Amino acid sequence: MFIINGHIKTMAGQEYDSGYLHIRKGKIAEIGWGAIPQKPADSTEENEPVLDVKGALVMPGIIEAHCHMGITEEKKAMEGDDCNENVEPVTPFLRAIDAINTMDAAFHDAIRAGLTSAMIGPGSANVVGGQFAFLKLGGRRIDDLTVKAPAAMKIAFGENPKVNYSGQNKSPVTRMAIASILREELTKAKQYCEKRRNDSDFTPDYRYDCWVPVFDKEIPLKAHVHRTDDIFTAIRIAKEFDLNLTLDHCSEGHLIADEIAAAGYPAIVGPDLASRSKIEVQNMAFKTVGVLNRAGVMTAITTDHPVSLIQSLPICAGMAVKAGLDLEEAYKSLTIYPAKICGVDDRVGSLEVGKDADIAIFNGNPMEVFTETLYTLIDGQIVYDKEGTFTPK
Repeated sequence: MFIINGHIKTMAGQEYDSGYLHIRKGKIAEIGWGAIPQKPADSTEENEPVLDVKGALVMPGIIEAHCHMGITEEKKAMEGDDCNENVEPVTPFLRAIDAINTMDAAFHDAIRAGLTSAMIGPGSANVVGGQFAFLKLGGRRIDDLTVKAPAAMKIAFGENPKVNYSGQNKSPVTRMAIASILREELTKAKQYCEKRRNDSDFTPDYRYDCWVPVFDKEIPLKAHVHRTDDIFTAIRIAKEFDLNLTLDHCSEGHLIADEIAAAGYPAIVGPDLASRSKIEVQNMAFKTVGVLNRAGVMTAITTDHPVSLIQSLPICAGMAVKAGLDLEEAYKSLTIYPAKICGVDDRVGSLEVGKDADIAIFNGNPMEVFTETLYTLIDGQIVYDKEGTFTPK
């Protein structure tokens, strides 16, 4: 398939005012200027479909780096809420892929907004909530959509674990207890991983085996943090155990941007479109992502769906630009930065030869309210066509 006459933003350093993009077997095969190149004499492909986008913006599919789509379903109350197993504070062995319902209406809403993939996982009621998964958004069977699972281990600080367990009259009810419980779990997990690595007669334990990719630095701790003190505690503990970390929400990150940059961890900022519904988000603002970005922190933007709606993700980026984020950095915070933060930039996040053909096509800047998504492609297949009129020729 060829996409022609596009304004192509590759997010890999190149931009084509009028270019073409060639897709073969779900991957990007070629990108170039001008018209379709002459077909090689030895080509076996006949009558490839040609999509003329007539000057529209062609860019990588937008990526949501932190949400609960399909695990907290819309319109289904308790029956569709599988986000928090909030009866035990430490549950690292839970897997998001066992609870995500791809029939949730949010999946199609995301595709209509030009999103092609998302990091989805448990909520923040527990100190350790379980394992996130990185998914493509077009399809029904989650096993076919999974790009990386596990993709991160959820941990949480601050109000959410405190409120959940104070109501149960059990620990943790303070920030001290949250940190202590996490340190205890990480200490046991580290000992387990070391023994597993060095003992040839080792018997795997399901309760702790889920920590192996964390301590092997294949996946990060994914820390729910809003306040400055919680951000610093997450950094402190990650440094103590020499683990990778993402700072999710990071609502007061603009107050300590230089310190976060010095720590070297990325931030997934948001949901700034939501209300200030609790004390720890009283300082959240759209300026946060721009302040962090200018300080040198790799940033992504999140809706935290369903806290704010998944289809508002590009608009959230536009609001961040209005509050000071550089426009080009905003594009990166929707594409290549979340891909890198989620550990999947070898496949998605930019338009490069060999990468998955996950593509969004817009009639303008997607961060502007009136811009429309014309087409969304996942693995080279059109999963959304605004007019429904494209017929392969």
